[in-house]
Amino acid sequence: MKYNFNAGPSALPQEVVKATADACLDFNGTGLSIMEIGHRTKDFQAVIDEAMALFKELLQIPEGYSVLFLGGGASLEFCMVPYNFLERKAAYLNTGVWASKAMKEAKLFGEVVEVASSADKNFTYIPQGFAIPEDADYLHITTNNTIYGTEMRYDLDSPVPLIADMSSDILSRPVDVSKYALIYGGAQKNISMAGLAFVIVKDELLGKVSRQIPTMLDYRTHVKEGSMFNTPPVVPIYTALQTLKWIKANGGVQGMAERAQQRAKVLYDEIDRNRLFQGTAREDSRSLMNITFVLKDEYKDLQDKFLAFASEKGLVGIKGHRLVGGFRASSYNAMTMEGINALVACMQEFEKQN
Repeated sequence: MKYNFNAGPSALPQEVVKATADACLDFNGTGLSIMEIGHRTKDFQAVIDEAMALFKELLQIPEGYSVLFLGGGASLEFCMVPYNFLERKAAYLNTGVWASKAMKEAKLFGEVVEVASSADKNFTYIPQGFAIPEDADYLHITTNNTIYGTEMRYDLDSPVPLIADMSSDILSRPVDVSKYALIYGGAQKNISMAGLAFVIVKDELLGKVSRQIPTMLDYRTHVKEGSMFNTPPVVPIYTALQTLKWIKANGGVQGMAERAQQRAKVLYDEIDRNRLFQGTAREDSRSLMNITFVLKDEYKDLQDKFLAFASEKGLVGIKGHRLVGGFRASSYNAMTMEGINALVACMQEFEKQN
């Protein structure tokens, strides 16, 4: 038995994998693969329509917002956000690598103010109590930081339009979408396979900047065309629909949140108890999605041994990001308690041996 702790592309529910595999052989009884179906056929239009409707239902997205499914991943959104929203000045909260990359792109379009940063402690906490400039066009945050294992599990109050990269914690907890101008992310954590980005945008805030925007980079293009301006990522959207159905059948977003809290508590409790390991993120900033930990200083030389031991136990993808080392157990919606218990048992057995 393999347990997939990869940070992304990451584990998908087995029902979703099977449904996608079946559709790759025969989509909807058409005798054609979903990989070769025309994206403008009524069969696929029904897929994207249902996926958008389910997304809105699960997150209780208010009227006046559009859901988009786009190519390019979250990294393209780093550019599209300032292209569409930055007229003069934008504010960014710097909580790690991806927030820093988003800031870098925004600087091509106007002034960028870093309202706060946790770089002083290697991004191991979420800054709090920072001032938001009221003359900023928007405030950009990254709600979950996959590399450093920190997460904002609340909806920030902002005096300016709030934009959030929720690549790795979307649909893992309830979100008050009405507090946001735009939410975006890569889908390869909690929604689908790689190759798809999602966007939730407040329609009335588009078209306010004075610059001309290339057609493909203008959110209004994709709102108007229902994400069909060009050929969309057909298979990842189909997979997203199957995942959204699975989330709804398993308690919705609230059910995902309860399961995430249960999984994280079991693993963090073991990290805090185990004599070999210690967590890296500050306790008040710990992520439920990406649980990061290291060996204590006196046991650092056991790192490769533990990775090999975990691999023998069927635990895949727990090596930490190359920038920080150590270990990372990604516990997205599809992770089971069985997988978490297997990792805990592995840690306990390794402790006894060493």
